[in-house]
Amino acid sequence: MRKAADEGHRVVLVVATRGELGEVPDGFLGEGEQLWQRRVEETHAAAEILGVSRVEFLGYHDSGMMGEPSNDAEGSFWTASVDEAAERLAEILREESADILTIYDDFGGYGHPDHIQVHRVGKRAAELAGTPRVYQATINADLIRRGREEAEARGETSFGPPADMKIGKPESEITAAVDVSAYMAAKRAAMRAHASQISEESFFLALPDEAFLGAFGVEWFIREGQGPGITEKDLFADLTG
Repeated sequence: MRKAADEGHRVVLVVATRGELGEVPDGFLGEGEQLWQRRVEETHAAAEILGVSRVEFLGYHDSGMMGEPSNDAEGSFWTASVDEAAERLAEILREESADILTIYDDFGGYGHPDHIQVHRVGKRAAELAGTPRVYQATINADLIRRGREEAEARGETSFGPPADMKIGKPESEITAAVDVSAYMAAKRAAMRAHASQISEESFFLALPDEAFLGAFGVEWFIREGQGPGITEKDLFADLTG
C-alpha cells in the first residue's frame, strides 16, 4: 500500500469487520473501551502510515476462528450473503473507478473464515463492478519451509508458525512477486499501530531487521489467467486510464 501510494496511486482500504472477537491482555483497554473501538483506531493509524486515502468498514461482525460457534452467529461475516456483501464492496469500487482489487487467497492465508469470505466476496464484487484486475494476496509457503529448514540447520528450534500449520500457497501457484524491501520501516510501523493484535513481543516485531526483510520484503499474489510461474513484478504494469 505504501509503495502504491508513493508511486501516485490512490489507495483505499476496505475492512469487512471490526475485529470484535480478538483477545487482549487484562488492562489493555481503557475503562469502558470496547475492543472494536481500539481496532478501528488502530486501522486508521496504520492506514495513515501506509498512505491510504480512504478507509471503509463493510459493517459485519467478526466471525472468530474457524470452527468456533461465533462463525454461525447472526451478523457474522462468515454467514453473510456473498452477493449482498459483494454489492457493498462493489459500490465502493464503482465510486473509486478502481483498477485493481486485492483480496485474500481462497484459503484466507491460514484458514481464517473471514479471510476466506473476503476472497469470495471480493471476487464477486469485482465481477459486479467490472474491476479489471483482482490479485489474491497470499503467503509463500515454500519460502517459510526453506526458512525453517535453514533455521534448523543452524540449530535454532523455533521459526515462524508451527510446522504443522497450513499456511499460504506453494510457489507453483503464485504469479506475482512485488519487491517492497524499501518499505520495511513503514511496514513495521503499521504493524506496531495494530497493538491489540501484534505485541512488541510477537514473532513479527521481534525479528531482527535482516530476518524481517527476508520474511516481508516481497509480497506475493495470485492472478487468475497468469502464469505458470511468476510473470508479474508490478501490479499496475500496462494499466491505462
